[in-house]
Amino acid sequence: MARTNESMVSEFVLLGLSSSQELQLFFFAIFSIVYVTSMLGNVMIIVIIFCDSHLNSPMYFLLSNLSFLDICQSNFATPKMLVDFFVEHKTISFGGCMAQIFLLHSFVGSEMMLLVAMAYDRFIAICKPLHYSTVMNRRLCIIFVSVSWAVGILHSVSHLAFTVNLPFCGPNEVDSFFCDLPLVIKLACMDTYRVEIITLTNSGLISLSCFVALLISYTVILVTVQHQSSRRSSKALSTLTAHITVVILFFGPCIYFYIWPFSRLSVDKFLSVFYTVCTPLLNPIIYSLRNEDVKSAMSKLRNHHVNSWKD
Repeated sequence: MARTNESMVSEFVLLGLSSSQELQLFFFAIFSIVYVTSMLGNVMIIVIIFCDSHLNSPMYFLLSNLSFLDICQSNFATPKMLVDFFVEHKTISFGGCMAQIFLLHSFVGSEMMLLVAMAYDRFIAICKPLHYSTVMNRRLCIIFVSVSWAVGILHSVSHLAFTVNLPFCGPNEVDSFFCDLPLVIKLACMDTYRVEIITLTNSGLISLSCFVALLISYTVILVTVQHQSSRRSSKALSTLTAHITVVILFFGPCIYFYIWPFSRLSVDKFLSVFYTVCTPLLNPIIYSLRNEDVKSAMSKLRNHHVNSWKD
């Protein structure tokens, strides 16, 4: 169904997080700090992995790509949200709205697949350590990253194909700070039940399949770790804790949104903030605090720059 003259909406109004000016200033201060810290943290991880030869392994190659995805996710809506705190009439063009939907689902779909790739990397490293260097070569890592981006983009295009041609002819207020797909679909001048089911099925399939794959992988890994020596299992558990924490924080809001996908509550808006603004910050914090190799590389890089500055 192509967009016709019936589709008169050329822009959407974003209602934001609050209408209170005081709260908006408070949110601006908080989310500005989160945004800048998130950007610096993820850039720092990429730089550390690139500069330290000890981190030239498949796990850290995948981690650097995860940080790059988090940088992308931090920028699809957060800068506009920060600017909109000072704008009374918050609007976004139809094209801009569709772009936000496309970017969000591309990055989220890609990150799901990348988390599965990282779980597979840990599975080979812990359960089949003698085959690790043979199996987890650079070529396979590049394939993993390429496939994760391809799946994310295809997942997003399939959403957009149903959304872009919907007849938007009247209501145009989105009760969020960005174009959230279920909220945008609700504004169409038609019965959207079938589109909602297709959207839910699309997102549910990729999320459920990735989550089940991760659940099986980490269960097998944890069972294997229990039978290893205490020194080796301690290092493996330290790395696994970081991975599993990221998975829980990433998929927790996903599961919530798919249980109540189109019946939105006021808490959903703040979960959306956590998912889009805060989650990209948590990854560098978790990996830098829980991973001894990353902490050691950070310390060496800092000492190198301190010594260079003194000289």
